[in-house]
Amino acid sequence: MSNTNMPTAPNAEPAKYPNSENTSLPPATKTKGPWMVLWSKFSRNPYAMTGLVVLLIFIIGSLSAKLITPFDPAHVDLMITNLKPGTDGHVLGTDEVGRDIFARLLYSGQVSLLIGFSVAAISVIIGSLVGAISGFFGGWIDTIFMRFVDVMSSIPTLFLNILVMAIFGTKISYMILMLAFTSWMSVARLVRGTYLQLREMQYVEAAKAIGVSKTGIIFRHLLRNATFPIIVNATLMVGGAILAESGLSYLGLGIQAPATSWGLMLSNSQEFMLIDPMQAVYPGLCIFIVVLAVNFIGDGIRDAMDPRQKQMKSRRRLDKWRKNYSKSEI
Repeated sequence: MSNTNMPTAPNAEPAKYPNSENTSLPPATKTKGPWMVLWSKFSRNPYAMTGLVVLLIFIIGSLSAKLITPFDPAHVDLMITNLKPGTDGHVLGTDEVGRDIFARLLYSGQVSLLIGFSVAAISVIIGSLVGAISGFFGGWIDTIFMRFVDVMSSIPTLFLNILVMAIFGTKISYMILMLAFTSWMSVARLVRGTYLQLREMQYVEAAKAIGVSKTGIIFRHLLRNATFPIIVNATLMVGGAILAESGLSYLGLGIQAPATSWGLMLSNSQEFMLIDPMQAVYPGLCIFIVVLAVNFIGDGIRDAMDPRQKQMKSRRRLDKWRKNYSKSEI
């Protein structure tokens, strides 16, 4: 029989238990939130980051137009018409009536970007509200809302915009409201489809069981889970709104002088294509670069949201991995 009262050896070390004071636990690491995870994936996409940098350059340049150039974009001076780039401080020269082209590009960016972001924001608000109510309640409410969306989608957008601009005038506020009124349907369909999936989740049933109101479920719980698809759609709508404004201004039904936009600059330059074709190249290039940058940003956000999207690895990194871990080298 073993003696349980045997004395302990004087040099014996005390037993170490997981919960003893001598053991030190590793410091807890704070997990990344969904926005940090999204930014981590987005920042590894070179096309998306290039688009973001380019868009920020255009935004900052347009907002800082007074600091960048001393010329007034609406100032007419018939003594300095069609100057070459770099003459008398005019970086890109002057147009047919002596207005500085670089100043007009910067101030045109203010109008074009304002219309693009404003139309996208208003369209997202209207479309999200209609799609959320339609997708959450379903039934006859969904039927009425979706039939209204179908009717709005069947109206020729360009014809309606031209008609409204011709009747009510060409103010910037009218153009923003009109373009937003004809652009929110895609957002409504997207949000409705997302809500139809999310309303069957268990956390929605749990929220109903503890007495959360329908308004709280729609805007506090479900809308947060539908945020990422809405952001992707909104970024793409910015480019579409800029193109729509440019098309209306090119037809003479958009922005009017003394205000200016990239589309208006294209419209004014078409009469002087043989004399100075660069007057059309500059605003067209600005429209092309900004819309392309916005599309890159939208694609980057979409790829960052997709859990099935594989991380892009450079060829140099893959060759290094094969060299270190390939079985043929062992």
